[in-house]
Amino acid sequence: MKKVCALLLALTMVLGMASAFADEVPTLTLWCIATESDANRPAYEAAIPAVEEALGVKIEWEAFENDSYKTKIKSTSAEELPDIFFTWSGAFAGDFATAGKLYCLDEEYKNYTADLPEVMLQNSTYDGKHYAVPLTMNIVTLFANMDLLKEAGYDAVPTTYDDLMACCAALKEKGIIPFGCSGNATWCVTEYLEPIIEKTIGYEAMNEIFAGRATWNDPAIATAVDTFQKMIIDGYFDPDGLSLDNDTVKANFIAGKYAFYQNGSWNCGEINDAEGNFQAALFPVMDAEKATYGQVIGGPNDALAVSAASKNPELAAKVAFALGKEICHYGYLAGSGLPAWTPDYDTSAVKPLVADVAKMVAESEGMVLFGDNAMSADPANVYLSYVAKVYGCEIDGAGFIEALTNELQ
Repeated sequence: MKKVCALLLALTMVLGMASAFADEVPTLTLWCIATESDANRPAYEAAIPAVEEALGVKIEWEAFENDSYKTKIKSTSAEELPDIFFTWSGAFAGDFATAGKLYCLDEEYKNYTADLPEVMLQNSTYDGKHYAVPLTMNIVTLFANMDLLKEAGYDAVPTTYDDLMACCAALKEKGIIPFGCSGNATWCVTEYLEPIIEKTIGYEAMNEIFAGRATWNDPAIATAVDTFQKMIIDGYFDPDGLSLDNDTVKANFIAGKYAFYQNGSWNCGEINDAEGNFQAALFPVMDAEKATYGQVIGGPNDALAVSAASKNPELAAKVAFALGKEICHYGYLAGSGLPAWTPDYDTSAVKPLVADVAKMVAESEGMVLFGDNAMSADPANVYLSYVAKVYGCEIDGAGFIEALTNELQ
């Protein structure tokens, strides 16, 4: 009888263990930049549980602040990377691919070609292979508080540089600060400087420079930098911006402290939903012989990559694509990005500012990826260090092109 009881007990334990293993849910780790204050946070919060339920997985995710994340992800060894992680496209992700840290996604992409146009993967394709799942695409957008512009006598966003400067002077006369920009986050400064350079030398020339195929030693670039710096010296930027973070600057704009805020189109939803009358536009042309109004900074950039060191890279790839599609879905409807994926859902509720920017993209005549992503890590850091010096008025246009020419070429 004792032997029978022991046998039954052992059998029960084995069955219990088998059941436990059968019920065990595969767990994957995810790193991203969707912090509590990030515009994309709601999209992640909606997408992750939906994918967990659909694919029967558990996703343990952690979000980091933008700039600190760039440092963290670059310094993390291949073995310590999470299964899936947020990355910017261009040379940023290219550095990971070249180092062998990314899992190739070609095989899994075959299941999504009808939903995800090949062109949306162009910024994350290296040596003909796909290494990241695009989420949304975005461009640098000039947001305007039309209530403040009206106080200065304007009922439309100026479309020429001279008119924009006259508007800034009129705003200043009324005691209104024209622009707000965070000096704490140098990438925010590039959101002002890069459109001015692009609208001075043209998108094709700028792409060549970011790719390292052309020199920074161009007097036209020095002129563009001096133009930007003159706006600062003339008092058209909030002087407190040097010490403010981007969240504070954006909140100031929404609250009516600034007339203009130039930043990514991922802000469309938040600005659209704020109290007030806001419009979206592009920075005007500086040299009409080289550039047009429809040339923009941006493109498919935000993406998810799979670590080559993942213990289950095939599953991670499947989850990354599912997450990419859902984050795009919820982000587009929330106004935190334009769709890289072809929408297969009702888009009638898309916010007006998002629709306006989508129209700009549809009519765009050329794009340049954000400079700190278009360039590899080391050149990008050098570039950003001198952009910061420009904003702080430590160097002028001539100093800017001389420094970058000497250090990068």
